[in-house]
Amino acid sequence: MWKGLLLRSSTCLLQVGAPRFLLQGCLTSPFLRPLAKRLLHRPFPIPLGTGYFLTHTGTRGYKKDTKSTLEFPVTPVTVTDIKQYLRSKDIPFHDGYSCLHIPSIFVDLSTRKEVFSLFIDKTTGQFLCKDTLVEGSWEDLQDCLEVMQKDGEESLNPNVLLGYPESVEEQEERERELREVQRIWSTSVPLTDLPEDEAQLIKTIFQITKISNATLKKFGVRLFKPTKSLVFPWFGGPDSSLKGVKLLSAQRTETDKVTYNEATVPKSNSYYNLFGLPLVGRLDSEVVVTGHEFDTMAVSQATGLPSVALPRGVSCLPPILLPYLEQFKRVTLWLGGDIRSWEASKSFSRKLGIRRCSLVRPGEYRPCAVEALARGKNLSNIIKASIPAAHKSIVSFKQLREDVYGELVNTDQVAGVKWTRFPELNRILKGHRKGELTVFTGPTGSGKTTFISELALDLCMQGVNTLWGSFEINNVRLAKIMLTQFAMQRLEENLEQYDFWADKFEELSLYFMTFHGQQNIKTVLDTMQHAVYLYDINHVVIDNLQFMMGQENLSVDKFAVQDHIIGVFRKFATNSSCHVTLIIHPRKEEDDRELQTASIFGSAKASQEADNVLILQEKKLVTCPGRRSLQVTKNRFDGDVGIFPLDFIKSSLTFSTPIKGKHKLRKVNTKPENEEEDEATAAASKKEEVKKDKVEKVKGNTKTPRTVKSPANGNGAIQK
Repeated sequence: MWKGLLLRSSTCLLQVGAPRFLLQGCLTSPFLRPLAKRLLHRPFPIPLGTGYFLTHTGTRGYKKDTKSTLEFPVTPVTVTDIKQYLRSKDIPFHDGYSCLHIPSIFVDLSTRKEVFSLFIDKTTGQFLCKDTLVEGSWEDLQDCLEVMQKDGEESLNPNVLLGYPESVEEQEERERELREVQRIWSTSVPLTDLPEDEAQLIKTIFQITKISNATLKKFGVRLFKPTKSLVFPWFGGPDSSLKGVKLLSAQRTETDKVTYNEATVPKSNSYYNLFGLPLVGRLDSEVVVTGHEFDTMAVSQATGLPSVALPRGVSCLPPILLPYLEQFKRVTLWLGGDIRSWEASKSFSRKLGIRRCSLVRPGEYRPCAVEALARGKNLSNIIKASIPAAHKSIVSFKQLREDVYGELVNTDQVAGVKWTRFPELNRILKGHRKGELTVFTGPTGSGKTTFISELALDLCMQGVNTLWGSFEINNVRLAKIMLTQFAMQRLEENLEQYDFWADKFEELSLYFMTFHGQQNIKTVLDTMQHAVYLYDINHVVIDNLQFMMGQENLSVDKFAVQDHIIGVFRKFATNSSCHVTLIIHPRKEEDDRELQTASIFGSAKASQEADNVLILQEKKLVTCPGRRSLQVTKNRFDGDVGIFPLDFIKSSLTFSTPIKGKHKLRKVNTKPENEEEDEATAAASKKEEVKKDKVEKVKGNTKTPRTVKSPANGNGAIQK
């Protein structure tokens, strides 16, 4: 962990409320002193995120924490590099599905035997020793091996990897979390100890009446009476000690549907439990991975197969858990009964090793496991009918038939995640879908960044893991905007509420790249791929494209450079099953002209590759409200396009859709008063002239009376 910690200024990811992993200990072994000396005297920049405190009497203490920074490999490592290095050190290794396995260097040689308990991630080079829970980067492992070889040692002290010393506040927080875990666990009651009628009522509330008391006892599920929540334990480590708990509460809606609310101690970003893992035997070669604890218990009860549940459902599969799934030759992913779980299954299978994974396809006859158990379905047959995750390059309609049917049955889910703040956008785009490229543009100063930050925040609040790449404004300012939009108020005027909203904001799966200004496209792409693998990012926002063009070869045509960058993002979105929103500045237009698709700078490639094109229109000659509107000019999903007005609420930095008919657009008078009076007089004169012309025209069309002589007296008489 030394290099990763000392070179943390090079990191490329910043997360709101990131987890921390600090392994404490001391360099007691004499042969480790040269290593410590070499590292401590190595020149390095001041690490980004070093903890410090600025306090002032009577004001809130300001702290910048180390845990807000995530490590990104300074030099990306490949599995070929790792293998070559291990061979050069004569270290035996086993090539696993997602990790390389080697004998642990942190275990005594006498007890090590032939157990390969140290796992090296093939993608990132991060390692984990399952016997001692020591972990670190690939650079850390190299340093350890170099010292061992130089000093002729056969193992290292597990406490050799030191992190930053914890501050007093961090120590208190960690101890408080441990006390809270123990308090919840000790005061909760096993369901088997409850009276039969009370236990049955609890099972009815949570809709798990088909799960037996024996299964609940086997998995250690308890009831926390103060909040009427079920408690799922996290046992981990070599001693299988209690590391954390998840509390699940149920609430019935007006439509008689049950919704669940989860809370974890420690916080969700540090909660790495594979529920059910302690029940898996060392010789088991097959496992069923589910997205919920209820599904895991249902599979175990109905089939007898080993089953584990992911800590955060279908939203994330943390790579730190991959070593615990390496022993299985077959992994069946049964993450739920909807399209979102199906997409997550295909994404997770790439992490786990696509050749050993099979997927339970969602559908009417294949719901989530606990629901299938309640319906009396045969769970063993459903698992046997799962399809391989690996597909050939060419498929027939027979292989796609069920997928097509699934999209027809689940049209609403296929359309994607719905926005809660922009219902009109749901009407046009139908939802936010993975694997698509959205191009967004608007006039300079119209609020593009503010609008797209709210658009992304809306999705992030619904579980869409989001990565922001803001090259135009710094992350602190962007985070301030999003926090204001999240709280729906200006926190400058309500500082006493800051900690409340900041704590809630931390729980979002929201990450920021630390780039600023012009950047190379390859560096940005490497960061995005790293984030998708490590944090299961579903949505990447790039603000904006022009900041990635300055680093390219100046002798190359700028339009060709832009086409190349757009093609790279298009390929990334498709291959990573990740939605990319790309902000592009428009060409300069007259103030009184609306933007069009052709107004996008270098529009040909951008509009062709994009699945969606959004334009933030601004009428500068129109008074507020009704000044801005959002126009969808391309929608590849179903072809619907349209435009709807937006109102900007300055107090919360948010946009809203005004009520129909509420606002009428009124043009602004831009001419002087005397000029307006002259024009009014001229208009009145012109109106009078038009009126006279009409009267004369009417008179001219009237027939003139004829004069004829009367035969009686010869006098002229009028005859009509």
